[in-house]
Amino acid sequence: MHDARVGACFRGAHQGYRVVSEPLTVAITREPGCEDLPLPAYETEHAAGMDLRAAVREPVTLAPYERAAVPTGLRIALPPGMEAQIRPRSGLALRHGITMLNTPGTIDADYRGEITLIVINLGQESYTIQRGDRVAQMIIAPVTRVEWRQVAALDTTERGDGGFGHTGLK
Repeated sequence: MHDARVGACFRGAHQGYRVVSEPLTVAITREPGCEDLPLPAYETEHAAGMDLRAAVREPVTLAPYERAAVPTGLRIALPPGMEAQIRPRSGLALRHGITMLNTPGTIDADYRGEITLIVINLGQESYTIQRGDRVAQMIIAPVTRVEWRQVAALDTTERGDGGFGHTGLK
């Protein structure tokens, strides 16, 4: 399957997937005073997300259940048809209860403001975010636009309208 918007071709399931064309190029700027922070980067060869770092001027301590807007010092210009998804880092969530509200957060292709993270401490102890800490991850993905077709009735399925545990999950 080939998707020219993403610039990636995928091989058979036995091989997994691999990008065989050029990566997507995205324009990025840093806020003044944030030149000391690295740009988002993939930390491993097969990572889907790039780590985002806190561009806080002073450490931010979150008490349990407290939230804060944490700046990244970055602005991006995504091409039309693309979005950036902001997600929590699993290690912070497991070890400290630190996660993102509005997850996954969406950055639209026409947004040009600073990327700011809505961080919450769901842990039992206070947690301090330092300048340069990796606090979230960003995934760039294609967007599918929908055109609605109103119909008199939907097709039937075995599941039907069963939801909220209907499949046996407790």
